[in-house]
Amino acid sequence: MTRDLVIKKQAQFAAVPVTDLSSYIAEVHALPVLDAGEEYALALRYRGNNDLEAAHKLVTHNLRFVVQVAQGYTGYGLPLGDLIQEGNIGLMKAVKKFDPEVGVRLISFAVHWIRAEIHEFVLRNWRIVKVATTKAQRKLFFNLRSMKKRLGWMNQAQVNEVAQQLGVKPEEVTEMEQRLSGQDISFDPVPDDDGEDAYAPSMYLADETAGDPAAAAESDDWRMHCRRQFSRALSQLDERSLDILKARWLSGEKKMTLHELAGKYNISAERVRQIESRVIETLRSNITR
Repeated sequence: MTRDLVIKKQAQFAAVPVTDLSSYIAEVHALPVLDAGEEYALALRYRGNNDLEAAHKLVTHNLRFVVQVAQGYTGYGLPLGDLIQEGNIGLMKAVKKFDPEVGVRLISFAVHWIRAEIHEFVLRNWRIVKVATTKAQRKLFFNLRSMKKRLGWMNQAQVNEVAQQLGVKPEEVTEMEQRLSGQDISFDPVPDDDGEDAYAPSMYLADETAGDPAAAAESDDWRMHCRRQFSRALSQLDERSLDILKARWLSGEKKMTLHELAGKYNISAERVRQIESRVIETLRSNITR
């Protein structure tokens, strides 16, 4: 897709009129999240046959994650609807480049494109970020404030620590600190100032408490996978093995001893232990498969 086509498709199903923002957010959260199998099949259809209907489904069923990411950037003072629209463009670019054969979920891949588009929008529309003109400077701009130990100037040890954590040169950290401190706004907003200057550098960070949508999607998918695999493995056990597993590990009451189970089935305690070990290994191999 070209950018023009991306914008055209966005207007069709992902535009976010400011007046309808609340209803838009409610609608995208009402859309069910695709499971791994559905997502894989749709991605194959789009990648192999240029099926735009499949691409449409991949985008619309992941719009909720764009909202989640965009909400972390409201501290810039820019309209949430605009942030969401830019994030939607990033999502659609990600769908175009997504390869389902790699073995990761779409949102894990797309979240970086979503954030990149939002970052570019912020950089184009907020005056203080004009101090960030290179890739390293942009990384520093979006991270430096959260890593400073105090509001004053950092000492050399702190500069070196920040440089190491962000993978940049110490002199780049110092330069960015000087640029940020040299702006005609304070590090923190004036309490009674409700104008543009009320948005200070201390507010220029994504909300880390909102959670990572990629991690959330992967975690939910992994839990669903484990439950399915566990249930499938249990269904394949014979009656005696299942009973021993329940008595030893799945009972809400005090678990039975090996000797008690040996007496119940008229076998040795060592044989019970062997059955138990075999069952646990079978479950483990099925769940991690």
